[in-house]
Amino acid sequence: MMRTIRDLEITGKRVLIRVDFNVPMDESGNITDDLRITSVLDTIEYAVSKKARVILCSHMGRPKGKRVERFSLAPVARHLGELLGKKVSFAPDCIGAEVEAMVATMQDGDVLLLENLRFHAEEQENDPAFAKQLARIADVYINNAFAVSHRAHASVVGVTRYVAEKAAGFLLEKELEYFHRSVDEPVRPLVAIVGGAKVSSKLGALTNMLDKVDAMLIGGAMANTFLKSQGHGVGASKVENDLMQEASKFLTTASQKGVKVYLPVDVVAADSFAADAVSKQVTIQDIPDGWMALDIGPATVICFQEVLRDARTIIWNGPMGAFEMDPFAQGTRGVARAVASAHALSITGGGDSNAAVKKFGEAPNISYMSTGGGAFLMLMEGKELPGVVALEG
Repeated sequence: MMRTIRDLEITGKRVLIRVDFNVPMDESGNITDDLRITSVLDTIEYAVSKKARVILCSHMGRPKGKRVERFSLAPVARHLGELLGKKVSFAPDCIGAEVEAMVATMQDGDVLLLENLRFHAEEQENDPAFAKQLARIADVYINNAFAVSHRAHASVVGVTRYVAEKAAGFLLEKELEYFHRSVDEPVRPLVAIVGGAKVSSKLGALTNMLDKVDAMLIGGAMANTFLKSQGHGVGASKVENDLMQEASKFLTTASQKGVKVYLPVDVVAADSFAADAVSKQVTIQDIPDGWMALDIGPATVICFQEVLRDARTIIWNGPMGAFEMDPFAQGTRGVARAVASAHALSITGGGDSNAAVKKFGEAPNISYMSTGGGAFLMLMEGKELPGVVALEG
């Protein structure tokens, strides 16, 4: 059984909490979506209330092991301070003498945010020496970063070997609990909606889920590979030709297992990938040569909505089309509304799905929006998360 922060005595202790503050920012350095920050406030506030000395560590972006100012966490420290209503100190690095000196002067209830972990290449390499340096400033380690728990990085896995006490934060606990409720012990029917660009990144999850779900809806660009494998011409649509055989095999396996897989019957096709492209609704038999499918069509939306109406558990990973562009947003909008209005436990996983749900104003009507796409997919594949396994070791 995985322990949580509630199970540990943390008063007066240096508590290193791995969070995911990899939030989107505009060019002026303003945070444009703080879901990943607000999602962990309860764990931070709990640690502060217990008079722990709270040290937060996170990555931001992909600086490739070098200091890149636009990936500094300094704006996050300011924003977090506003949300907590208290001072959040900011360290100029995440390891080293200066950081250790700052930690040494902390009082009970203080909060310190370390600079971007990925300014050091050793973080992603899960380097033991780097992990030891992180551990040097901690009496207790808490993983509250579900979104990176599928990665064996130093701050997620390595550090757990050198800190005696370790446990999960409230967000990690909640993410795993919702996944368990939706996949391992679902109220049926369980319907999975899978979209996005690539079959390759989701084939493992799709295949594993055939043993779990009652029905599956496939949309987005990845649907093109399945359609083409069934003999449909898809024009210039994005297709993974090397996965044609796998796609066909998947549909056969689904049929053998009695799982109904729904593919688009019509699409919104366009002559180019642009918001001002010439576009029209066509059946999948009528996609013009040189045109590409950029959204599911209205008949498909109705079909998907009917399946979702009867669902009692829904998991959704990936949009139905290029929803960022208004002409190709209706499919994802229709599915978002159907998920939101279903009498079901509904979980969305991944940045694009969550962004779509927010864009269409349905976020309040979704049971749970997962903060981690890659970790969510790894769980869907039936695999264990390295960051969770490390807490149990």
